[in-house]
Amino acid sequence: MAKYFIIAGEASGDLHAAKLIEQLRRRDPQTQCSGLGGDRMEAAGCRLHQHIRNMAFMGFVAVLKNLKQIRRNFRIAEQALLSDQPDALILIDYPSFNLRMAEFCRKHLPKTKIYYYIPPKIWAWKRRRIHAISRLCDEVLGIFPFEPAFYAKYGYRCTYVGNPTAEEMALHKSQIPNQKSKIKNQQSHIAILPGSRPSEISHCLTKMLEAARRFPNYGIVVCAAPGIDDAFYTGYLREGESLTRDTYGTVMTARAAIVNSGTATLETALLGCPQVAVYHLALSWAINILRWMQPLFFSVRYFTLVNIIAGKEVIKECIANEFKVDLVSAELGRLLEDEEYRKKMLAEYEHIDSLLGTQPAAERAAQIITSKP
Repeated sequence: MAKYFIIAGEASGDLHAAKLIEQLRRRDPQTQCSGLGGDRMEAAGCRLHQHIRNMAFMGFVAVLKNLKQIRRNFRIAEQALLSDQPDALILIDYPSFNLRMAEFCRKHLPKTKIYYYIPPKIWAWKRRRIHAISRLCDEVLGIFPFEPAFYAKYGYRCTYVGNPTAEEMALHKSQIPNQKSKIKNQQSHIAILPGSRPSEISHCLTKMLEAARRFPNYGIVVCAAPGIDDAFYTGYLREGESLTRDTYGTVMTARAAIVNSGTATLETALLGCPQVAVYHLALSWAINILRWMQPLFFSVRYFTLVNIIAGKEVIKECIANEFKVDLVSAELGRLLEDEEYRKKMLAEYEHIDSLLGTQPAAERAAQIITSKP
C-alpha cells in the first residue's frame, strides 16, 4: 500500500491533482493520499491538512498581507510530512511553496521520492529554478511537448506525459454529437472571456466589451468564471448582451473571441475559435522595459500559451500598453471578416493540437509514479 503526500496551492492544481489521485487509486485501491489542496482533491479521497482557500495568494501585495498565514502553511505542511511519512511527495505547480517543501522533504525524509507533476513555467520566467527542481526531484513530469528539450539543454531530464487541457478539450468535443456540423450556422456571436479573478475582470471587461460593440451584427456573450456571482457582471452589460456559464459551448459556436491571456487562450484554440488575446498590467509602460530586457529574464518571445507552443505568433497579443480598444477591435474585425486570415489561424490551431497529442496526462503520470520502487 503506497502513501502519497500531494501539494496543490491553487484551483487548477486542485483539479489536476484530483485526476492524478483517481488514477493512482485506480492502479491500487488501497493507496493513501494526504496533503494540501481543495475540494476536488478531498472528493477524490485525499485527506487534507490545509485547504487552498488559505493558500491561493496572488500578487506581491496579497502575499505581504498574508505572510503570517503563509508561514503557518509551511509549518502545517512540514509537520504533516513528518507525521505521514509518505512514500512519495507529489508537487503540483505552486513553485515558491513547493520548492521549499521539496528542500524540507529531501533533508528530513531522504527515502521519500519527490515528483514534480506540472512543473512551473520556468521556460518563460525564472529559468534558474531548473537547477533546484532537477536537484530536488526524482522525476519531472511536464505537460508541454517542448519541456523535455528545454530541460535537456541544461543537462536535466523531464518527461512529457500529455497536456490536461488538450485532453479535456478533446473529451468535451467528443461529448457533443454533431456539434461541428452546427457551428457554421450558429456563428452569430462574439465570445468574451475576461478572466477568472474579480480584479482582472474589472480591469479587462470594459475594454473587451467596447471592442466587441463595434460590430453590431454580432451578439455578445460574456463567459462567467466559476465562483463569481452573476451579479458581478451585470453592471458591465447592456441590453441584448448575455452572460453564460457554458464557456466551452459558447466558444465552440462563436465567430470569434476576445480572451484574457492564460489557459483560456489554449482552450479557445483547441476548441477551434479564432481569437485575440488581451492582458492588463497596472504599469503598462513596464512592458516595454520587459521586452527590452527579455534576454535577461525571459526564455520565450510570447506571452500566450498558443504562441509559445507554436513558437510563433498565431494569435495577436494585445498586452499592457497595447491593450487598447482600437487595437483589439481592429484585430477582431479581421477575425470576423477575413476568411483567409481565419483559415490560417485555424490551421495553426490544428498543428498545436497535433503537437500536444491526446495522451491522458494524469494516467501517464500515475503510471510513472507507481512504477518506481
